Parts: sequence; structure tokens; C-alpha cells
Amino acid sequence: MTLTDAPRYAPTWLELREPADAEARATDLLGPLRRHLASRPSGATYLIRDLGCGTGSMQRWLAPLLPGPQRWILQDHDADLLAFATAHAATTAADGSPVTVMTRHADLTELTAGDLMSTSLVTASALLDLLSPSEVERLAAACVEAGCPALFTLSVTGGVDFTPADPLDAELSAGFADHLRDHVDGRYLLGADAANATADAFTRRGASVESRSSVWRLGSDRAALTAEWLRGWVPAAAAQRPVPDAEGYLTRRLDALAAGDLRVTVHHSDLLALPPGAARADEAAS
Repeated sequence: MTLTDAPRYAPTWLELREPADAEARATDLLGPLRRHLASRPSGATYLIRDLGCGTGSMQRWLAPLLPGPQRWILQDHDADLLAFATAHAATTAADGSPVTVMTRHADLTELTAGDLMSTSLVTASALLDLLSPSEVERLAAACVEAGCPALFTLSVTGGVDFTPADPLDAELSAGFADHLRDHVDGRYLLGADAANATADAFTRRGASVESRSSVWRLGSDRAALTAEWLRGWVPAAAAQRPVPDAEGYLTRRLDALAAGDLRVTVHHSDLLALPPGAARADEAAS
């Protein structure tokens, strides 16, 4: 195997990571979110828009954790992913209420406050680090202007911890952080800075923001995911920070994984943004 054998992030990769995503997400952010949603008229159907939905893993995780009838709009630029997400969507809420889905094949960066005026919640998973600074600013502005809360999970922070350690860990971690901030089609991506930039964009507009750590814990119990992650992480990092014998590093890590000796912690951040005044109103109602 060579470093050019990096995996493509296709539906198979998204399916492979789904259990690790579900375990990592910060469930304690759901308390304030539920309280906010409960302040809406009794019996109202929640309209939830999932941006960059991919295979629909966010909907499958979150819909059964929220009470009340829900209507999800799954939005992505990939029609095949939208078809998969629809076919495998969760259909029942936490209290047994019905959950329905519809799709929108569109660029999420074109979202406006007008699109969100009747929306109860905006969600996204593993998305913010793929946006540019101006795109994050527009997204925050649209949500706040529409008075719409937002839950963003699993934004990569760039932090990776390995056990056992290797002399090349730090340099490759720095290289991957550079990779996340790379330019794509003329756009500068926020990468590892995305979570903080998004929190700042919402806070400057008066929203109440809470952030939590969310981590992948990889190793022999998730050998297939760990191996695929390594085969993508190492080449991407080495392309930015050439290191001696990156292929040897990858081989060592895969051998340690096969022997059951490798553990990896990949750090992410989850963020909940409530509209201006919402947190105070929720506290008064509780």
C-alpha cells in the first residue's frame, strides 16, 4: 500500500463512522435545546433543517431523542446521498410522535433568513470545518435573523492523541490541521478554527452559545473505522508537512492496530446556539 491509496469519503465511509459519531456527540446540549423547543406552541410540528445531511446520520441520531412531531428537511448537494438518507430516516420521535422527511437538493451556502423563518432548528454534523469564514458568518446571520436555534456537532478541532506515542505524531497532527485550512476552489476553509469562529459569529449577534467537547475513541474495537481514518489522515497530513518515512509511519500504526495495541482519540467540538433572549426566556419558563 502507498500513501496515494487514501480513501474517498463516499457513503461507505459515512456509514462506517456513524456509530462513532453517535457515541461522540455531546448529549448534554440536548437539555437546553429541548427546553427551548418546548416553549413553542403545544402540539406544533417542529421543522428541522439538516444541512449537508450526507447519509442522514444526524437525523437518525437526533430525531428519536426529541419529543413531538417533527418534519425534517434534509439538504445536500449530492442527490444519491439524499436518496439514501430518505430511505433510512428515523420515523418516530422520543414520545412516539411521527417524524417525516423531505429533501432539498441545494447548496447550503445559499441559505437565507427567509428560508429559515418557519424553521424550529438548524442542524449539521461534521460540516463547519468545510466552510469558509464568510460562509459561517452568513449562516450565523441567517439563523439569528430568523430567530432559529442551531445545533452543530463534530467539528474537527485538529487535536489527535495516540497511544503509544510516535515521534512523528506532532508533525503529522500539525500537517493535518494545515490540510483542514486548505484552499478549495478558491475558498479558504476554516478547518480546525471552525468551531471557535462559529461560536464567535453567533455570540457577536447576541445568540447564547454553549460548546462541548466531542471525541472519537478509536482502536481495535473499531478496527475498520480506525484503519480507514489512518489511511486518509496520514497522506493528507504528509502532503502538507512532508515527514521522513510517512509510509513507514502508516505501516507501524496499522500493524499496532492489528495487534490490538493502538488507541486514538480524535477531538471534535459540538455547539448549540440559541437565539438572542431565548436562554433567558427558557429559564423563566422552567
